[in-house]
Amino acid sequence: MAEKFCVTTPIYYPNDIPHVGHAYTTIVCDVISRWNKLLGKDVYFLTGTDEHGKKIQEVADKNNKKPKEFVDELIPKFKDAWKKLNIDYNRFIRTTDEDHVKNVQEVLQKVYDNGDIYLGEYEGLYCVGCERYYTEKELEDGNCPIHKRPAILLKEKSYFFRLSKYKDRLLEYYNKNPDFLQPKKRRNEIISKVSEELKDFSISRTSFDWGIPLPFDSKHICYVWFDALLNYYTATKDNGFWPADVHIMAKDIFWFHSVYWPAILMSIGEPLPKKIFSHGYWTFNKEKISKSRGKIINIDDLIGLTGNCDSARYFLLRQTAFGEDGDFSEEALINRHNNELLNKLGNLVTRTSTLIEKYGMTKTNNHFKIDFDLIKKLYNNFEFDKVLNEIFSFIDSANEYLQNKKPWETKDTKILYEVADSIKQLTILLSPIIPGSCKKIAKQFNFKIALDELNKPLEVSKIKKGDYIFTRVELPQEKVNKPEPVKEIMEGVGIINYEDWTKVDLRVGQIKKVETIEGADKLYKLSIDLGEEKERTILSGLREIYSADKLKEMKVIVISNLAPRKMRGIMSEGMLLAAVNSDESKCVLVSISGDIENGSKVC
Repeated sequence: MAEKFCVTTPIYYPNDIPHVGHAYTTIVCDVISRWNKLLGKDVYFLTGTDEHGKKIQEVADKNNKKPKEFVDELIPKFKDAWKKLNIDYNRFIRTTDEDHVKNVQEVLQKVYDNGDIYLGEYEGLYCVGCERYYTEKELEDGNCPIHKRPAILLKEKSYFFRLSKYKDRLLEYYNKNPDFLQPKKRRNEIISKVSEELKDFSISRTSFDWGIPLPFDSKHICYVWFDALLNYYTATKDNGFWPADVHIMAKDIFWFHSVYWPAILMSIGEPLPKKIFSHGYWTFNKEKISKSRGKIINIDDLIGLTGNCDSARYFLLRQTAFGEDGDFSEEALINRHNNELLNKLGNLVTRTSTLIEKYGMTKTNNHFKIDFDLIKKLYNNFEFDKVLNEIFSFIDSANEYLQNKKPWETKDTKILYEVADSIKQLTILLSPIIPGSCKKIAKQFNFKIALDELNKPLEVSKIKKGDYIFTRVELPQEKVNKPEPVKEIMEGVGIINYEDWTKVDLRVGQIKKVETIEGADKLYKLSIDLGEEKERTILSGLREIYSADKLKEMKVIVISNLAPRKMRGIMSEGMLLAAVNSDESKCVLVSISGDIENGSKVC
């Protein structure tokens, strides 16, 4: 039997049509699902909508509709958006589904019977948009930190879940299972907050009626954050996919998943999910994408920028490391589409297939192998930007090889076979991220999207040029014709655009380990702490300039977002900033003094 694997998105509020924030989480889960299917696992991919609560009721009232009527009209728009983005899920769960309502009431009764629910009174500052209470310390000038609107003072009778009872058990579980909460920096935030104080939380409401009634007191309805979390259990408890392998969500709801959710499961004696991973926000002008704050791009607009959903999928996973915040721009998406998908991948496919159609190809045992073990490791660690760095480095090599060997002049058709085989390998490994385009390439070159095809010889059959996989997209005229800002430059120094400079990510790093490399007289292998989960390996030609002892513990500036490069069989993940004198006879590392945290951005 195939190994089972379950991945989930959070369930989304259907108070409006889905936007790029929803799309990002869902695309990531789709990529994780497709990758694990490629590995041969039996995968269950769950998504859906969170349809209860005060916020839904208020929006429905404004639209002169009943809450159920209102959400029923929006659900098809969510499903249509996921279809347009080529999302291949197994179930779209709704918290109004009969099996979920039944499950929530059963769990509530069980928790109540276990003595973990009691009646009390709650008074606090409440944000309707978040469906949660905030302390005064958590608010920003009395406003919700997410929605930037005043929190309202609410006081009502409420049932409480004894969350404080599980403080020690939660901390013990976090410490014994260091991979349970990811990424590391948010795990540390959760542990710190739970260690300080863990209060019981309110699980019922009486001030509105759109929700699931408590089975032991029908005057109260279930709080949305008790109801919603149970969707994962509803969908998988009877089909062999419980507990989930990974829950994916944005960082604003990480607390509920990291603290409330495991405590509820501990109360009913169910196993906990294997991993909970939170990612950052996408922003416009450094503000979170949010309908309520007027910062939004919907799915049709997102796809419409290039007319290809794979370009949107590619951009969102390439632009920023998963887990970190990213800033969205139309120009950046279109430039990546043109410069990477079209000029690199598309050009390689078109040139190769055109030449094969004209000259044919001859089978050879000479192959260029992509580093599958590294790609597998990066996919499994959710390092999608690095996956794409590796694959596009391989694409660059294939393009260079084709250009240097010039088979159109030499008529050496073995070259064409080698390049076609490289296309097969990279297409299979790219398929979780840009599945539609990869399916077209696989059909054109006569192979299947499957890992056992990686080492199979290509069929020497008739390959034709076919339609272009990607087509050029022009930037909107108002962006093309923007005047360049005035720049003062030193004589002899070339001009670069401001936008080009902003692509360079400089970070403070500390050299923790210095190693020599056999046969390399100039290179050191450096292990550098950049404030990340693990240290970076960087190869640098400093051996003739600095002793190992001199470098150890030095704080330096690292160019952190360069594509990894293999040197001497070792992957180097960045470069160090240095200064040279006018005749380049002397090189000195730019070092940092003072109490500056590793990973700090150099502005």
